[in-house]
Amino acid sequence: MCTKYLNKNIIKIFLMTSLEKITHLAYQSKYDCIGDRSRVFDVDFSKLDTLSQGTKHDMCTSSLSARVANQNEVFEDEIRPVYYPPFTTTGCSVSLFKTLFTNYCTHDCKYCQNSTEYNGHKKIYSYTPEELAKITISLYKGKYIDGLFLSSGISSDENITTEKMIETIKILKERYNFAGYIHFKVLPGVSYEYIKQASEIADRLSINIETPSNNYLSELSSTKNYVKDILKRQNYIKKLELKKNLPSGQTTQLVVGACRESDFEIFKRVIKEYKEMMLKRVYYSAFNPLQGTPLEKTSEQPMWREHRLYQLDWLYRIYNFSEKEVKIAFNEEGFLNNKDPKLQIALKTFDSGIDPNEASYDELIRIPGIGPKSAYRIINFRKRNNIFKREQLLNLGVKIKNATPFLKINGAEYIKIDKWIECKSQ
Repeated sequence: MCTKYLNKNIIKIFLMTSLEKITHLAYQSKYDCIGDRSRVFDVDFSKLDTLSQGTKHDMCTSSLSARVANQNEVFEDEIRPVYYPPFTTTGCSVSLFKTLFTNYCTHDCKYCQNSTEYNGHKKIYSYTPEELAKITISLYKGKYIDGLFLSSGISSDENITTEKMIETIKILKERYNFAGYIHFKVLPGVSYEYIKQASEIADRLSINIETPSNNYLSELSSTKNYVKDILKRQNYIKKLELKKNLPSGQTTQLVVGACRESDFEIFKRVIKEYKEMMLKRVYYSAFNPLQGTPLEKTSEQPMWREHRLYQLDWLYRIYNFSEKEVKIAFNEEGFLNNKDPKLQIALKTFDSGIDPNEASYDELIRIPGIGPKSAYRIINFRKRNNIFKREQLLNLGVKIKNATPFLKINGAEYIKIDKWIECKSQ
């Protein structure tokens, strides 16, 4: 069910269900019944909570803080760890049950609480395919969720674990006629045949690349090979998507700042991912050290770094900024600062004010404060009327405060750009 509310061109997502509510329902065995409504089934509260919490760093939505400054530019809200609303191809949001199949893992990722390197207290849990399918269909029939996000650690080997994950979604589809959305996480190193089976059932497949290169990944894990285990699987997914229309395509995620990599290195890989792997989205997760992991004393990365990467991603992916343009946003060390990258690019590329009566669509959307919707409104409006005052642009959805220094209206520039740059730099 779509839960969007439109208010002054800002789409707000409201989700009613929390982790606490769902785990309480599970603990009390108060899920809607399957088949015979006189029966309920027992769910282990600790298992549900642990396996749901195990996905909290596995993101498939943009952070709530990751909203572009322009009011016409909308990102998906993040609600962790059980429910989150990714956008479907129709533009609606969907609430997903987000869980691991098992939290046992043979990989040694230094930042992960599920890895063999974690030395904190951890109880191992695993679902059976039947058990997880029952929980999912109950939540779905109870209208708590619209779909399932299924990830996992690797219990004995990636193929055996994936086989059980696929069995889960097959039970959902074939036995319970589940019609909800399914996001299936592909495990590193899994065979092509299992990826193919998952692609025939799921709406979206993803595998996390985690870092910009193999050198950085080797710093985080000695058990994963960047090219063989991850990029090769991404290529499998791409080929399957070309043969069969995977409704929501392929995505990936990077951990930001765990290996001292620069933002430019991250985004250089992101551009390659979009071009070569045909990704629908890339997600960013600012590194947050967990107690009990080898990286527990590594500095936590600020959320604004994740936020600025999402903004730059939006400019490249949605606004079609060129590679040359996005490079302008990075400093000499290859990092972004905590300022709107669209503004940083505009300050370095605009030589004079832009007349909204004459500017092309591509010129308009490069002005801070003007997004795709307001750019189209300006173009349609000026077919009938000239724009001769700022209030007209305000009524068309332009964020006037941001746009004014870059505009020339009625032949006049309200604030000279060089003066504006000087003021902003103080």
